[in-house]
Amino acid sequence: MGMAIARRFAREGFALGLIARRADTLEMAAGRLRSDGARVAVAAADLSDPGQAVGVIARLTEALGAASVLAYNAAVWNQVPAMAIPPGDFRRDLDLCVTGALACAQAVYPAMRAVGRGSMLFTGGGLALKPEFGAGVASLTAGKSALRGFVHALAGELTPEGIHVATVTIAGTVAPGTAFDPDRIAERFWLLHAEPPTAWRVEEVYAG
Repeated sequence: MGMAIARRFAREGFALGLIARRADTLEMAAGRLRSDGARVAVAAADLSDPGQAVGVIARLTEALGAASVLAYNAAVWNQVPAMAIPPGDFRRDLDLCVTGALACAQAVYPAMRAVGRGSMLFTGGGLALKPEFGAGVASLTAGKSALRGFVHALAGELTPEGIHVATVTIAGTVAPGTAFDPDRIAERFWLLHAEPPTAWRVEEVYAG
């Protein structure tokens, strides 16, 4: 999803700041995007650590300028029964899904507030709508549920400041060549960003 979202915004002329844990993954992604003519900067970080999240946003801002769009797509599929997952792992998964989203939003917020516009877009999951199907992936279910609540609360705070906060809640399994092809879903991220303020939505449930 991250690459699909990056490709979609690159088509509109956006410079791209990419974040992932592994530098080699980032360089491969950046190479593909640059070959299509995109301007790309990369920075490796573990977004479950708020300090790293803030630092990496600062580095990308120095390289590319202030962000006009934040697309937060970080989560982990940790298939462990709830009664077996170590609490430390559970906390780390929640931090990646939600606390990292908060830290990145706070990092880009001052510049967006200064100009009175911007988009903060978050990848949600259908488990937030149907948590009864989350048996075996309790940390992801909890994380996506918390992220959905956070996005709705944040939208109430930032909409009056001209900042569009929204989530695409993906109610299915992302897979190329299916109804849940990442490029098809990425189009919804672009459409949310492109909406005029009079039509702003906080959530789009993508069901294929």
